[in-house]
Amino acid sequence: MGKDRLTRGLLLRACILLTALCMCIHVYLERGRRGAPAPSAAGRPVQTTQERGLQTGARRDSKSLNQDRTIKRRVSYVRTLKKDSLARSRDGDGDEPSPTCCLPLHPRRKSPRWHIDLEPWASDSHSLEDEARRFLTYITTPQVPCVSLSNEGPWTVCLDPKYSLIHNMDSKHCRVYSLGLGVDDRSLERSLAGAGCEVHCFDPSLKQAHQQQANMWLHRLSVDWRDPNPALAAQHQQQHATTKKLATILNDFGHRQVDVLKADMESAEWKILENLLLEGVLDSVGQLLLEVHLHWAGFEVAGDEPSVVRYWFSLLRELEHANFRLFCSHNDPAKPRLFLHKNVLNASSVYTLGWVNTQWKP
Repeated sequence: MGKDRLTRGLLLRACILLTALCMCIHVYLERGRRGAPAPSAAGRPVQTTQERGLQTGARRDSKSLNQDRTIKRRVSYVRTLKKDSLARSRDGDGDEPSPTCCLPLHPRRKSPRWHIDLEPWASDSHSLEDEARRFLTYITTPQVPCVSLSNEGPWTVCLDPKYSLIHNMDSKHCRVYSLGLGVDDRSLERSLAGAGCEVHCFDPSLKQAHQQQANMWLHRLSVDWRDPNPALAAQHQQQHATTKKLATILNDFGHRQVDVLKADMESAEWKILENLLLEGVLDSVGQLLLEVHLHWAGFEVAGDEPSVVRYWFSLLRELEHANFRLFCSHNDPAKPRLFLHKNVLNASSVYTLGWVNTQWKP
């Protein structure tokens, strides 16, 4: 009996101790599961609470830094707009809206355009007389004075020191382009060549493709308002003069600037002038000497008579927008008094005009 009681007491104590041990292990495991991070997936290392806190702080710092950069960019953009606004105010354009951030304030060269913007009608009646009066007044009223002139017949160049031509002639860095059709009188070209200018004459009636006479080069080339079809140009190149736009000729010759551009194109001058304006070629020209023919509309100029004169006037106004100013106007009294096949305001059929580019810098 005594041994059985002793045995049961030992077993009871062992069970109690085992139960207490199990409870302790259970409590320990429960606390470990609640406090420990979840196991990482795909074998990645376990991230502790402290590490998560550091990463959260880093993300907050990065977000704050990005916000600071955004604010700085906004401040910089506002400052840029303010600077542009101040510059525009100094130029006298303060009433115009601010330019976008991607466009230059004063673009150096305009992009090519496809058509000329026509000026408003001279009157509500759209009459030929009103359009002719406005046009004739415009081409016979010089816009800038020129004290020092060099004349060769009706052709005149301005040699005022405030313009660049006389300085380039003195330094022997002067270039002249003369466009013509069967021109016999080249007295102006010879005079400028004798003064040290490099003169290039373009005339499709020449017998040889290229000739040189001292400082004068003669080229059998016809200047047009469009380039020819390449296939036709190659087929007739040997028998006929090559026809090219002036921009193409400048590129072929490697010439970037022309001090004097003289054009006597026998009624093709309107479309050629339009091409020069649309392609921005005149930005590289110092003075433009142009003979205009008014007895008919001109090659490929369409419309009724008032519309034709409005188109002529719009072209010449485009010259003014391109910083050219009229300094001389000449008409030959011996020429017929014809204006679109009729006598209008006793206008001459031919006028020789001279413009100077007031912003041209060689």
